[in-house]
Amino acid sequence: MEQAHSLLLNEEACNQLKEHQRAEFVFEWLRFLKKILPANVKQNQKHLLEQLTTVLTSSPGPPTRLLLAQCLALVYRVGDSLTSSLTVDRCNDIIRSKDDSPSFLPTRLAAVACLGVLYEQLGRLLINSFKETMANLLKAMKSAESQGRCEIMLCIERILKGLGVSAVSSHRDIYKAARPCLTDRSMAVRCAATKCLLELQREAVFLWSTELENVATLCFRAFEGSNYDVRVAVSKLLGTLLASALEPRQAIAPRPGSKRNSLEEVMELLSSGFLRGGAGFLRASGDMLKGTSSVSRDVRVGITQTCVVFVSILGGAWLENHFSCLLSLLMVWVSHARVTQYPADAVSCRCCVSFILRATVGTLLGEKAQIAAAKEICQLISKQKRVTRVSPAEVAASQHVLVCALFELGSLLQDLSSTAAPLLQDTSIGMLDTVISVLLHPSASARLAAAWCLRCVAVGMPAQVAVLLDRCAERLNALKSCPEAVAGYSAAIAALLGAIQLCPLGVSHSKGKMVMTLAEDLLRSATQNSRISIQRTRGCWLLLSALSTLGPTVMEHHLPRLLLLWKCAFPLSVKDVENELRRGDSFTWQVTLEGRAGALCAMKSLVVHCKDLLTDDVLSRLFPLLSCAVDLLPSLIKSYGNQIKNAATVFRLRVYEILTMLQPKRYEGNFGMVLKQLLNDLTGPEITTCAELNLLPSLCYRQDLALLGPALQDVDQHYIEEQVRSQPNHQGNSGTLEYDPFTIFEKAQEVPTPLPPGSALAAAAVQLFGVIFPHLGIQQKAQILEQFCEIVRQLKGARQQTVQIHVAAAFCCTLKCLASSRRELGSEEVQRPALSLLLGALEGPNPILRCMAAEGLARLVQVLNDPNFTVSITLMSFDKLKTARDAITRTGHALALGAVYRYLGGISSPQYLSACVGVLFTLSQDSTSPEVQMWALHALSVVVDLAGPLYHSHLEASFNLVLRLLLSTPHTHVEVQQSLGRCFNALITSMGPDLQGEGAGVCAVRTSCLVGCAVMQDSQDCLVQAQAISCLQQLHMFAPGFVNLASLVPSLCINLCSSYLSLRRAVVACLRQLAQREAVEVSEHAVALVKDGICFKTEVGLEGALFSLLDRESDPCLCRDIQETLVHMMSSAVESNLAHWLKLCKDVLSASDVLSPEEDGDRYDDSSAFHAKSESSGPFSNLRWSTRVFSMECVCRIIAQCENGNSAHFNMALAQEQHLHESADFLVLHLADLIRMAFMAATDHSDQLRLAGLQTLLVIIRKFSNVPEPEFPGHVILEQYQANVGAALRPAFHVDAPPNVTAKACQVCSAWIASGVISDLRDLRRVHQLLASSLAKVQVGREVSSQLYNESTFTMETLAVLKAWAEVLNTITQILKQYLYVWPLFNSRDGQYDGPAGAGLLKLVQTDLATLSRLWLAALQDHALLTLPSQYSSQLPSTGGSFYTAETVEQARPHYYSAWATILHATALWLNSTGFIMVDEGPANLSRPVTPTSMGQSTSLSSVKSPEDVNTDRLHLILGISVEFLCSPHSGDQMENIDSCLQALQALLEVPWPRSKVGNDQTLGVELLSVLHRLIVTRESPNIQLAVLELVRQIVCAAQEHVKEKRHSAEADDGAAEKETVPEFGEGQDTGGLVPGKSLVFGALELCLCTLVRKLPQLSPKLAGSPTGRGGQTCSLSNTDCRLVTSALAILSELPSICSPEGSVSVLPTVLYLLLGVLREAVKGSVGAESGQLVPGILQALRTVLTSPMSRAEKSRGAWTELLRCALHTLLESWHTVDEVTMLTSLTIFLLYASADVTTVEPLQTRCIQTFRASLESKDPVVLSRSYQLLVSLFQGPAPVARPFILALGGCLVSQLQEVEKSRPQGPAELQAVQDAIRALEALVFAADETHCPQLVAVLLPILISLLLDENALASAPAASRSLHEFALGDLMRIGPQHSAVFRALMASAPHMKARLEAAVKGNQESMNTKAQTTRVISKNTPSIQLKINFL
Repeated sequence: MEQAHSLLLNEEACNQLKEHQRAEFVFEWLRFLKKILPANVKQNQKHLLEQLTTVLTSSPGPPTRLLLAQCLALVYRVGDSLTSSLTVDRCNDIIRSKDDSPSFLPTRLAAVACLGVLYEQLGRLLINSFKETMANLLKAMKSAESQGRCEIMLCIERILKGLGVSAVSSHRDIYKAARPCLTDRSMAVRCAATKCLLELQREAVFLWSTELENVATLCFRAFEGSNYDVRVAVSKLLGTLLASALEPRQAIAPRPGSKRNSLEEVMELLSSGFLRGGAGFLRASGDMLKGTSSVSRDVRVGITQTCVVFVSILGGAWLENHFSCLLSLLMVWVSHARVTQYPADAVSCRCCVSFILRATVGTLLGEKAQIAAAKEICQLISKQKRVTRVSPAEVAASQHVLVCALFELGSLLQDLSSTAAPLLQDTSIGMLDTVISVLLHPSASARLAAAWCLRCVAVGMPAQVAVLLDRCAERLNALKSCPEAVAGYSAAIAALLGAIQLCPLGVSHSKGKMVMTLAEDLLRSATQNSRISIQRTRGCWLLLSALSTLGPTVMEHHLPRLLLLWKCAFPLSVKDVENELRRGDSFTWQVTLEGRAGALCAMKSLVVHCKDLLTDDVLSRLFPLLSCAVDLLPSLIKSYGNQIKNAATVFRLRVYEILTMLQPKRYEGNFGMVLKQLLNDLTGPEITTCAELNLLPSLCYRQDLALLGPALQDVDQHYIEEQVRSQPNHQGNSGTLEYDPFTIFEKAQEVPTPLPPGSALAAAAVQLFGVIFPHLGIQQKAQILEQFCEIVRQLKGARQQTVQIHVAAAFCCTLKCLASSRRELGSEEVQRPALSLLLGALEGPNPILRCMAAEGLARLVQVLNDPNFTVSITLMSFDKLKTARDAITRTGHALALGAVYRYLGGISSPQYLSACVGVLFTLSQDSTSPEVQMWALHALSVVVDLAGPLYHSHLEASFNLVLRLLLSTPHTHVEVQQSLGRCFNALITSMGPDLQGEGAGVCAVRTSCLVGCAVMQDSQDCLVQAQAISCLQQLHMFAPGFVNLASLVPSLCINLCSSYLSLRRAVVACLRQLAQREAVEVSEHAVALVKDGICFKTEVGLEGALFSLLDRESDPCLCRDIQETLVHMMSSAVESNLAHWLKLCKDVLSASDVLSPEEDGDRYDDSSAFHAKSESSGPFSNLRWSTRVFSMECVCRIIAQCENGNSAHFNMALAQEQHLHESADFLVLHLADLIRMAFMAATDHSDQLRLAGLQTLLVIIRKFSNVPEPEFPGHVILEQYQANVGAALRPAFHVDAPPNVTAKACQVCSAWIASGVISDLRDLRRVHQLLASSLAKVQVGREVSSQLYNESTFTMETLAVLKAWAEVLNTITQILKQYLYVWPLFNSRDGQYDGPAGAGLLKLVQTDLATLSRLWLAALQDHALLTLPSQYSSQLPSTGGSFYTAETVEQARPHYYSAWATILHATALWLNSTGFIMVDEGPANLSRPVTPTSMGQSTSLSSVKSPEDVNTDRLHLILGISVEFLCSPHSGDQMENIDSCLQALQALLEVPWPRSKVGNDQTLGVELLSVLHRLIVTRESPNIQLAVLELVRQIVCAAQEHVKEKRHSAEADDGAAEKETVPEFGEGQDTGGLVPGKSLVFGALELCLCTLVRKLPQLSPKLAGSPTGRGGQTCSLSNTDCRLVTSALAILSELPSICSPEGSVSVLPTVLYLLLGVLREAVKGSVGAESGQLVPGILQALRTVLTSPMSRAEKSRGAWTELLRCALHTLLESWHTVDEVTMLTSLTIFLLYASADVTTVEPLQTRCIQTFRASLESKDPVVLSRSYQLLVSLFQGPAPVARPFILALGGCLVSQLQEVEKSRPQGPAELQAVQDAIRALEALVFAADETHCPQLVAVLLPILISLLLDENALASAPAASRSLHEFALGDLMRIGPQHSAVFRALMASAPHMKARLEAAVKGNQESMNTKAQTTRVISKNTPSIQLKINFL
């Protein structure tokens, strides 16, 4: 293919190729040529034209001819255009040719295509030949076949586009030629004619003026028998013409008597088609005589789409101004007598009008205009309500108007959500009153529509649920005797109960009790008045069915009463059934059946919504009732026939529905009766309807449904497109709410459309048959299946098709159930009729039935799982395909071949695969039958998927076949092209990552892929284009380097706003994938496209277009893809393009036309109702609240992403500096915009947007609270926005604010107060007052608060308030702890605070602390109760807790779970502040007493507890909650909660009283240690581990205090006794044993060992040599690791002190081993660079052990001495280390703090002395210096220790100092060593007794004098020598006077020393005088005030 990439066609290479390869080669050359043609081609133009002409005459395929035409036109456009007329003449000659052979047709079609593109590109250059060309084309049209007619129409469209107004002379002729094409039998020709006329109307004014009516009639006829594409095209044409007629784009010459068209006239045109259709008078009259509608569904659907196009073209502003008129005109359609004559027609027309309203009002209008539209609709409803009082005929006409109006009003209110709240408060329109008044309408459909509208109000504004329920219940009680009121209000209550499922805030449980009472009352009074018996009975069961949607927590209280009602509704035995059948008339049976059907529906609702309540006991009560219901099934029809037919149908439907949901085993005894009735309902003679589109698709394989065309796939118009498929002569699948009022409470956003009872019964029968059949015996199965086959065989015509669909569907449903339950079908006697049944359906005329049969065969093969049977099936299909010639058989068996291995794990046989591929290849090339081609290609795609890697050997041939067909399939056969696209996609997927290869074969396949995608992209069909995009997406995934984004992205952007949903889905899915990898490149290519003037606005780019699309779309999948695409693009580009993304989010947020709350004036007054909105200041306008919510989520994502980026994002000074020098952008520079956005969102009308705004504000506060303000030191940057924060929070605390908004605002308040941004109390009080008001609301309690929401919302709000206060306290305490300034403040009452900023904040909390503490304890007690295991649920208080009710336990748990940890921490801090001292805290004003076990707060005298008991309860409460949580296996994700628990426990153990409790109760301490051990093992967080070790230290400290206290008490009691009689306390007792699990010491040892070994595995002998232990390797410890190790060692060192003497002996070896082990690793340097931080902790721990009182206790002294000697020996043995200084220090600690018995024993003492002697000989001055320092300590130590060292090392010390005079120190380190040596010698002198002291001074003084320098040497001496001179002189001056006698004697005996000393003293005195004079001069010249000149 590379040879095709040249300007001229490589004819030599082309001729060497085979026929099919040549077409691909030519196509690729043309693609390349089109890409490079802007280059200069004049030199090669002649040759190039010859080659193109050759291609033209060589029968090019459809894609090639279009590309050829474009290349020809481009050659003339960029080259010489003089010869273009010759090419036009050549094309005309080809068209005129008499050759009618099929082989010449492609050439003729190519000539037509070339003419069109030439005229389009060259325009008026070809005007001279225009008339001839047009005449030629129009003449050829008359004899052309469908392809020719289609191509000529498209050609004329291009000619018109190129010539514009110049073609006016032929406009009439073109119009005449196009008229018959609009009603052509070929749908492609109709589409082409529509495009032609659409282009014609741009200049042909007569089309939308004088000929408008004729064109409209023609379009109505074009809609008849049309497909989806035709309806879309024709509706676009007619809508455009009507819009032009109403608002002409150009002036029309005035004619006598002519006037401008009005909206009424235009709508009258549409109305004529909608009501009378496009047929002539005779046909319409005949249809009326027959009693059928004269207007086909496709005409009405087409006109509906036309109306939408018409309004969309005129735009939103026009719709705002004319909505009132348009609404009234549309309502005429649904109320016209021709429409309301037949119920099915009325339902269909209502759907059409509802679609028009939804597609216009719901899409084109902004929120403000939608509110005004809702007013208009409300006024219309009021007018219709007045009409209902006139006459019954007008009542019948008005019901459909009301249904449409109410459904649209409900949709508007639901979409607007809380934005529409002011609309309900507008008393001038009384919207709710108006809607509620319709509940009394005589028509059931109007009443149900009003009920649904109320439900929409409740979903949009949850605060209205309770109000509306109360109001409807009140009216129902008042109007019980009115049948319409009973039916209407009961439906409304049911609808409102259903809405609660979609309202997260729920409704009060009292409403459930109210509804139950209402229902019982209705049922009780049903028999009192026969006139309203049916309404009351139905109303009762409707209410009870809806009640179940509230869930098991509500229904468990009402279940006993409900069981009783069910028991009363059914006979109790078979005898009672027989007695019932003997009496009663048709009316009583109708009432009875209505009641029992309702009861069954209530059962079904309970099963669906409350499965947990279906215990064996409940089911055992239900099944006898169901058995009696089944017994009634056959008897009633025999007795009463048609009189109760409808009631009996509904009753059977309910029986089937409930039985389908229950286990068949439970009603096996009734199988016979049920099956008999099922067979009758599936095959009986009274069956007239078959809703196949509702029955079959769910049983088909989802991908196979693509064979049925786009109408069954997701399209924008699916709501009305489904109408086309329903049968016009009966009800078909047109569903509506009145068919089954019991669906009104289903959980759905859209209006339910239940089927008519007959169709619903068939569907239910199919489902029940599928459930029951697997449980039958073999013989019964075979008998039923044979009966099915026989019935189908005997019937004929339409009835046969209906029955066949029913029985085949029932059996396919059975197979599905068998496969899912893994049950067996049976033996061969069952298999034979089963196969026969499926084969009959597989060869049936209905395509959807064939799809289901193929799926059924696949399921049958799966169930049987017999290879022989599978092979026999495939062989049979092969035989059929070889012999059969009809398309139906071939299509069915082709699909079966693909599907048969679907559930067997794929195709594993190469032989079968080869045979299958061969057959499907042959079928897919059968050009005589496009249908066979389509099914065969689809089957081939299935085979490719199932074969997997096995298919690789067929890939090349398959690619060649698909590409050949793509290049040759006519555009008229789009269904074949769609199947080719699916097949192509499957082939690319099969190839997979192999597409990245570089082999010749792979390159060829890859080129074929790209060529195939290019062919499909050029297709006219949207589904084929979508397939092309999907294929390119697959290619990009597997071989991204070979997909050209420069061409792909523009094509995606152009199709982003396509009118086809499937194409938009494919585009966005592809963009989402591209954005994950190459988001930046995608944006760049999109921007380049914008610069070319295509697509969207420049300032918003692709991302802005995606935001706009997101706002318009309603498809959930597409919206999710758009959001993900935006998130990926933002993640990739936000760092480099931060300002753009923030501005984009701000523009989206600002694009609302609803007035914000802070704007004054009446928001929704009538004067502002309808007017066009002024031009928006931003790039967006009228965006919905949901889009703006997403923009706020994007802002939060941006902040989170910046957090992981440059630190300058949160540092103003750094950001300003980098912005200045690097032009970089940072988040902190946009803080004002962030605050503004959060404020706008938080103060919006929409509750969801308010929540998003508050969340954003919370994020901003948390991220920016510590950012300083560079211009004002000491202040933070957020301080300037305090007014914005306060204003944003204030609306959330309004009395009408929803609880979830208030709860979120509390969280923001606490974050703001605790952030420390504002330190001035006066400024803080504004926000504090908001929190204080919420606290007051909590104190008032639940009973006083309004019952608008579920009781759990009170829990949510209360806990949010308490958590907010707790967070404030916790944060303030954390701040103040740094200043050791906390708890005195808690109890100070004078209000004087001189401490840090947090002290002022504490004052705010202090005033409410008494109340808060009581509420916190109550909340913690609630939480403790709710965390009890289920087996203790009986211990829960029957009335609930302090802040939850018994009914809302499950809903309350999540709220407690999110708040308890913070509250626990705050409570512990409060208890810490009080020191567990009871104070009079005042009343807490709880909503009710806090349960009997209420922490000692109960006021009754009988239950008053002592302060000790109260404190104990509180301590155990906090300990219990903490331990329970820390033990929980689910606490992994709750690191914050773990931290809060640990801090709370630390705060408790800081207080003496809780410490004494823990110390006294060893079991408690051991339990705590066990929990903490588990925590430290399972949590890697350093902070958690440090907190755990701190807690362990506190527990050990508590045990120490306890042991000390007991020892002290014992010593005081036995003071006179001998020491031996004092009992020993501590662990170990007399034996020294420590019991694991019961020993505190053992637990602490375990925990410390765990910590140490995890950080230093070398400590463990088992791990020392293992890879885990890293023996010998350096394991670098971080700063935190060192702190952990130090903490663990500190705990270890304290353990012996809490043991008995014997116990301490047991534990000491372990402690010493670990201590010395860590020391060894530290000094070896194996812990990394941080070992310096570790050493002080080790030495401190060692000192603590050595000074332990147990080392001196009589019972343990000997053992301690031995063990410490061993430790000292170990220390000396490990001397050869890196860090000699540390070893010397540890040795010194041993010598100083261990008893003399340990260190004075030989040979240890000698080795210690040798060690020090060796260190004194070190060459390292640092080691020398430290050695001398340690000797100072030793010389000053105890005499037994010091004496040997003085004797052994004194001489060495003196000799070293004497050597200093010869080699003076050269650097600071050496100087320090000499100074330390002098100090050591001084220490030795002072340690000597008085007799020896003069002798030693006599030794010291000469050494010091020897270090002095003379005057000459001093001036030139190094710095170190001068310093040593000064040091020595200072010592001499100090020591001389102390020992004057020795000093004088020495001076007298050594004159040279005296002279040296005097010179030094004199020199020193002169130096001091000089310095003094210099100081005086400087002070005189220095100004007294220092000016600050450095302001940085």
